[in-house]
Amino acid sequence: MIPVEAERPRALLAGASRRWVRLLPWAVAFVLCVALLPTTIVVLTADYGLNGALASALAVAQAAPLLLAVVRPLQAWYVVFAADVAGALALLTVDFQERLLWPFPPMEIVGYVGLCLALGLRERRRTLLLVWLATAGANVGLGFVAPHGTGAKDLLLTILGGVALLLGGALRERYEVQRRLVEQETISEAERGRRTLLEERARIARELHDVVAHHMSVITVQADTAEYRLAALPPDVREEFTSIAATARESLGEMRRLLGVLRNEEAHGELVPQPGLAQIGQLVEATARTVGPVEFTPCDAEVPEAVGLSAYRIVQEALANVVRHAPGAATHVSLTVARPADGQGAERLIVLVVNDPPPEPPAGPLEVGGTGHGLVGMRERVRLVGGTLDVGPLPDGGFRVAAQLPLTEEEIT
Repeated sequence: MIPVEAERPRALLAGASRRWVRLLPWAVAFVLCVALLPTTIVVLTADYGLNGALASALAVAQAAPLLLAVVRPLQAWYVVFAADVAGALALLTVDFQERLLWPFPPMEIVGYVGLCLALGLRERRRTLLLVWLATAGANVGLGFVAPHGTGAKDLLLTILGGVALLLGGALRERYEVQRRLVEQETISEAERGRRTLLEERARIARELHDVVAHHMSVITVQADTAEYRLAALPPDVREEFTSIAATARESLGEMRRLLGVLRNEEAHGELVPQPGLAQIGQLVEATARTVGPVEFTPCDAEVPEAVGLSAYRIVQEALANVVRHAPGAATHVSLTVARPADGQGAERLIVLVVNDPPPEPPAGPLEVGGTGHGLVGMRERVRLVGGTLDVGPLPDGGFRVAAQLPLTEEEIT
């Protein structure tokens, strides 16, 4: 017995993106049913001489299940296959001309081939093989009782049915391969995004380690030298400074071990002091010499090191995007300190990078290196200090990057 597979309520090609493709199986099944039903009745009665009532019953059993085949082709095959075999046996009771096809008249072959194509689009290889073996077995078995002898034309149902099963199965497997490739690409893209995010967070953590280590070193030196710089310190105060220095040194040791985990063999250029607002001017000059005019409005405000580092990296990534996507475009970089528009809250550092449309579409990326993490890195750095980021294209074809970074330690989270 041919195994019945798990229920599939969806129609054939129901997952297609275009509506007309989803409706195509229903349209084909409807046309076959409407065309074959009266044709079968007429041919069986007029050409083969079969009783009208019996011919009508066979026609309904052979054509109507084609509509069911759109959703449940295997169940429809059970009905049609049984009806076709029953029709061949019924034709043995009448006397028909030798030139007529037997055991399966032409209209039965057309409907059966369409059904086999639907089976191929839905069922597995094992099921398709069993269907073909059942078809061939019935065809060969009926050949032993053929009223006018057997010939190659009597095997048309087996041959054409096998071709339809093979074609439908090949199309289904091709669709499955494409669907799995799309799923794999989606998963891979999600994994790439997650890996990029984790790499950027690790890079930010390495840079912040350097900032924090600097402050801890200052605390250690100040605590160690307090008894020499400050005269007549009471013993308890001297012990307190000694304890502070010991705790700071222990913290530095822990942070160095953490740095050993965060560093990797590819992080050769990250052992230098971390940049800040003062280095943005040099970054702008280097970019201007490479790809085009860059207007720069500096800011001399004192900002926390984490904020200065974040501002530098945001400008660096924004200028790298200009190099990649808009070489030669006029670019404006500005750093300003301002309060929020509503007048509430503390002062914030406004980092603004705006570029005009490129003079001509770039032939290819001009920059091979760079951070490579784009907007992901910007968002992570802004989120790190509790700021906001607004990026997007401009109506004229340019691009804008605007970040607001808080300047008070209370707001930096």
